[in-house]
Amino acid sequence: MLHVDLDQFVAAVEVLRRPELAGKPVIVGGRGDPSERAVVSTASYEAREFGVGSGMPLRIAARKAPDAVILPVDAEAYAAASAEVMATLRSQPGAIVQVLGWDEAFVGIETDDPETFARQTQAAVLERTRLHCSVGIGDTLVRAKVATGFGKPRGVFRLTAENWLDVMGDRPTIDLWGVGSKISRRLAALGISTVAELAAVDPAALVADFGPKMGPWYAQLGRGEGSDVVDDTPWVARGHSRETTFQQDLTERSQIEEAVRELTSRVLADVAAEGRPVIGLTLKVRYTPFTTKVFTKKIAETSDAAEVVARALELAGRIEAERPIRLLGLRAEMPMPEEAREGHTPTRSGW
Repeated sequence: MLHVDLDQFVAAVEVLRRPELAGKPVIVGGRGDPSERAVVSTASYEAREFGVGSGMPLRIAARKAPDAVILPVDAEAYAAASAEVMATLRSQPGAIVQVLGWDEAFVGIETDDPETFARQTQAAVLERTRLHCSVGIGDTLVRAKVATGFGKPRGVFRLTAENWLDVMGDRPTIDLWGVGSKISRRLAALGISTVAELAAVDPAALVADFGPKMGPWYAQLGRGEGSDVVDDTPWVARGHSRETTFQQDLTERSQIEEAVRELTSRVLADVAAEGRPVIGLTLKVRYTPFTTKVFTKKIAETSDAAEVVARALELAGRIEAERPIRLLGLRAEMPMPEEAREGHTPTRSGW
């Protein structure tokens, strides 16, 4: 199986639209105004050399790379480019494609020479879309995904059971797909700092700290094991979310309630297009300067907008008084259709 990842996808799309930007530091985020509260969606390789990365506040990115061109996010353009890439992948003989996002997908193929197939795929994507991609080859989805990082940019790399520990063993656990900074710190507190140490641990030893499901799963990640099946079942959303970063902090209860009503209205418009009810809500609150809290609530299945608004406002009642708010986000969960449940559709979170 292959993991195909577009190189600096959003920035690359912008350079195709504006060829004069080629070779220049390009940053994409928000409305393209570093004076506003927004974060970097992506940065070109040239911008990354200045220390700019995804998720960084635009104002900080602008300071790090003062000569960078900062552009607003154009989701429609990126979605259109992504559709062309995925269509190209599906057109490859014998390919099974599992889309992961705008800029990446797993590709399953039966071949004795995956490197050649990978190079042919790269060439096909480049010819049709003028976009470059990197390809990881693996005998599990985890190994293929991790391998891509070694192939960037524009390269091909293979990770299998045979070379997994040779390549990954001495690396920190944060280099694993699915292990973030918080989990890596928790593992380090248990004396597990490297991939080899995680691979060697008894899965049962992680249950007390991570639970009966996640503990063994992290041990499995350390070995690079997991699913070896590319699933092209059409993705069905489990929920829809919206969020807003405010240019001025919200400090009054009336402001918060108005913002929650607006978010709920936008989310419900997305939910209505699905034709499914709401069964749960999650409210994300980011206090100034950058502390985030998440409040969740299961609700009785409903398609009544007024009922959803009322439950969202109940969640808003849990917001700490007197703490300025810079961001609010709302996610509505929906039940899965029967056909999706039977097809074991993979889950994807909006946050």
